[in-house]
Amino acid sequence: MEKDAVSAGVSEIGGLFSTTEIRVLICYILSSINEPVPGRLLADILHFEGIANCFEVNDSIDYLCKKGQLKLYDQADDTYIATNSGKDVAETLKSVLPFTVKNQALAAALKMVSRFKNTKETDIKISREGDKTFITCSAIDNGEAFMSIKLLVTDEEQALFIKEKFLSDTARLYSEIIELLTK
Repeated sequence: MEKDAVSAGVSEIGGLFSTTEIRVLICYILSSINEPVPGRLLADILHFEGIANCFEVNDSIDYLCKKGQLKLYDQADDTYIATNSGKDVAETLKSVLPFTVKNQALAAALKMVSRFKNTKETDIKISREGDKTFITCSAIDNGEAFMSIKLLVTDEEQALFIKEKFLSDTARLYSEIIELLTK
C-alpha cells in the first residue's frame, strides 16, 4: 500500500504508514473488543506501541465516524463503537494488516480498555496526615464502595506504585482478598 500517513513516532518495523491500513486497524480493534473504546487513549496507545501516528489515528476516527463505520458512544468519555458497517470493513479487510500488528494493537487496546474501565470503577486518594502518607483504594459498584483499603505507605512514590497495581487488576485483587479472608 502507498505510504500516505504521517510517520512521526512510528516504528519502521511493524508500523503502519497507510491511512487505509490505519482505518482498517481501528475498525478491527473496535469490532474485536465490541465495547466502547476511548478514542484519544487508542490514539495514544497505538502511537506509544509504534504502530501508528496519534494524529493519523485521531483523523481516521473522525473520518470513520463521518463515513458511518464508527459511532460516538459517549461524548464525555470520548468513547466509540464500531457500527455494522465498521464490523464489515474489519472482517472483509483484516487480511491486509500484518498479523503481528493486529495482535500487538489488539493486546494493547484490550489492556487500555481494561484500565479505562478500572479507573471509572475505582476511587483512589493519596493523603497526608501529619508526617505520614496514606493511600485509600476503593472499588466502586453503582456509585457505592464495596471494598476500601487504606494503607500507610513510605512516600508518594510508593503510593503511586500501589495505585498503578490497583488499577491494573482490581477484580483480581478483590477476589484474592476475599479468598484470604474466608480461608
